[in-house]
Amino acid sequence: MDGTRIEGMCSDRFSGLRELFAKNLESGADIGASVAVYLDGEPVVDLWGGHLDVQRTRPWERDTITNVWSTTKTMTALAALVLADRGDLDLDAPVYRYWPEFAAAGKESVKVRHLLSHTAGLPNWEKRISVADLYDWDKVTSLLARQAPAWEPGTRSGYHALTFGYLVGEVVRRVTGRTLGTFFAEELARPLGADFHIGLPPEDDHRVAPVISPGGRFGGWLARRLGKTVMGAEQSWTPEWRRAEIPAANGHGNARSVAAVQSVLACAGEARGVRLLSEAGCNRVFEEQSNGKDLVLGMPIRFGIGYALNPLDLPYPVNPRVCFWGGWGGSFVNVDVDARMTVAYVMNRMSGGTMGDERALGLIVAAYTALGD
Repeated sequence: MDGTRIEGMCSDRFSGLRELFAKNLESGADIGASVAVYLDGEPVVDLWGGHLDVQRTRPWERDTITNVWSTTKTMTALAALVLADRGDLDLDAPVYRYWPEFAAAGKESVKVRHLLSHTAGLPNWEKRISVADLYDWDKVTSLLARQAPAWEPGTRSGYHALTFGYLVGEVVRRVTGRTLGTFFAEELARPLGADFHIGLPPEDDHRVAPVISPGGRFGGWLARRLGKTVMGAEQSWTPEWRRAEIPAANGHGNARSVAAVQSVLACAGEARGVRLLSEAGCNRVFEEQSNGKDLVLGMPIRFGIGYALNPLDLPYPVNPRVCFWGGWGGSFVNVDVDARMTVAYVMNRMSGGTMGDERALGLIVAAYTALGD
């Protein structure tokens, strides 16, 4: 089968984006991938193509899904924002109000908003965590509850690569009595008809495109600063990884499902007849929590509530209310509240980067170019 096969729909207005997507598959930059653009909450681009394997024997289908790594964080953040908008979760409250054990080791001042903005001072566990430990929710959350912050909470960001999901997820569990994956499925994915899962049922395994590893190990970029390396990308191929709930890193979906969920945020809380938040609830994302060199990533980054925000010193015009995040190897979602546009990209061939890459950036630029035409 032709390795450049593209299926799906694309508005004529976005033909340039389609051409770029096809070029990425043709050149081998992508093996299998999907891209979606939602405008005013409705899909205007929903494309997929390529293959599930390096040998190019199994085509990427409409319902193919894959592990999107840290793009999962946008789903976890949105779940917390929904609870905050309902009045069930106070972002300014100390975490221990919901999770009493968390007050240990000098963390009385850590607020819920600190968990959502990577400013809580808990970017990793003090002790080395095995892959098996990641599947033991009570163990890893208890360790975090007992741990002292590595810096004064709320003063600086330090990317919480894996701990983000357990920290926010435990608060959600304490508030709702449901795990983060269950709450997300019942309150966000299901109403929106979005095929995105945090904790994948076994009956969906046949649809998964295993990520194609760039080599190296997850946390290699962390190891230089924290001395901890946790796992290789191949771990995501295992049933244990798929069944677990790792709300910072093991969400499974495709570009359509990522964009379908995040389009709610782009459209003032309502998309396709489903309202999950008020407009004010959506705007909480843009409350700046930190702006400077991240202590873990080692690069300048500006965090709002749950998402990164556009830098204020970009050399080109950009809408003020844009938030985004991406996953190890390349997946990415860009949410533009001013344009009411969501662009998502999900692929199986990982690059070596920790958050997005030139493939995603090119597709996002193409979407904006179409919007300006």
